[in-house]
Amino acid sequence: MAMELRNDNFKKEVLESKIPVLVDFWADWCGPCKMVAPIIEEIAKELKDAKVGKVNVDEQSELAAEYRIMSIPTLMVFKDGAVVKKAVGAVSKAEILNLLK
Repeated sequence: MAMELRNDNFKKEVLESKIPVLVDFWADWCGPCKMVAPIIEEIAKELKDAKVGKVNVDEQSELAAEYRIMSIPTLMVFKDGAVVKKAVGAVSKAEILNLLK
């Protein structure tokens, strides 16, 4: 299952992670976010060499502002504390897995 990321655990779980982290910025009211959610959960179960987390932009507005989230869903891959890849909108499982390569 994808972990819930908040202001208080983002640094430890994402920025200080030794392995890549896929972060899904989403909200309850977002239709495309609901389409991507099952795919994100599937990937979270399958991945062994990366972590998956979700940021609710309504509850964690500081994180959303810090990473300039203008549209959701926004998927970002972090490596060594930096954003290395990004996708905006509802994307396929193949496209998400490609971000992690």
